[in-house]
Amino acid sequence: MKIILKKQNWLASLLCTSVFIISGCANDNVDDLKKYVSKVNERKPRAIEPLPEIKEHETFIYNMESLRNPFQKLEEPEVLSEAGDAAIQGPGPDLDREKEDLEAYPLDTLRMVGTLSLNGKLWGLIRAGDGVIHRVLPGNFMGQNYGKIVSLDEELIELDEFITTGKGRWRERKASLAIVE
Repeated sequence: MKIILKKQNWLASLLCTSVFIISGCANDNVDDLKKYVSKVNERKPRAIEPLPEIKEHETFIYNMESLRNPFQKLEEPEVLSEAGDAAIQGPGPDLDREKEDLEAYPLDTLRMVGTLSLNGKLWGLIRAGDGVIHRVLPGNFMGQNYGKIVSLDEELIELDEFITTGKGRWRERKASLAIVE
């Protein structure tokens, strides 16, 4: 009997509470809302801006006899001297050295996620495309363009990369990775 009374009391208190909550939502004083709606309706409509002009792109017809296959990996170009013969000296990457782990990833897939100071050296922390975090120092290589780290600070890693020109020569360019927030 006591259990039934407790349930009835609980249901009655729930019903009373619901009535008070619902009655608080009903408010006949909506004058502010009516004033705002009439004020908005009195405004003059603005003209709609015209759509931007669509630019036509030039089409390119691929002639497979005169161009290289875009699905084949580029061969490593030789470094040429001014006379056109192969030269060992001159700017270009060291093609005989063993590649490091981060050279397997394109530079735009690598992210600088922080730094670490260990034994007086500042290490850069790089997250590779597979999620693994690597430590790097100046002198390490990363990216697929023979990028060598030349400087490292708390927010930026600067690299020197070698890319090929259309004439089979190497050209050096600067690249950098900034820390990702």
